[in-house]
Amino acid sequence: MMRTRLKDSLTAAMKAHDKPAVSTLRLILAALKDRDIAARSKGNMTGIGDDAILDLLQAMIRQRQESIAMYQTAGRLDLAEKETKEIEIVQGFLPAQVADDALPAVVHEVITELEAKSLKDMGRIMTALKERYAGRMDFAKASATVKAQLN
Repeated sequence: MMRTRLKDSLTAAMKAHDKPAVSTLRLILAALKDRDIAARSKGNMTGIGDDAILDLLQAMIRQRQESIAMYQTAGRLDLAEKETKEIEIVQGFLPAQVADDALPAVVHEVITELEAKSLKDMGRIMTALKERYAGRMDFAKASATVKAQLN
């Protein structure tokens, strides 16, 4: 489903002569193709699923956020603006995100449900969060929140 949506969006962007969207969507589809090839070498001939595509999109957003910080430090605001536009395009394919202020409550709910007591349970908690909130949460922030609540 995500695959089709991305390809259809690329076609629409090409017809609309939306150069930033076309270049961003081509980057996404190229990264997707790389992941599909890697999956085939592991025996998955159908390619990666929607959850993995959502992870890919989130990784692309994180990369661009890091680039923005570096560009701003270097005084390259034009490149920072380009990266910001790419983030907006990529975010258009992600489901509604869990708000940062709601993150502690979500993490607490999972910790309570799994009856987690220490950092040894962190793997189970993160696995549960990834299953339930794939593509809807920044798992780096979630990890920090889990550590804080377990300590």
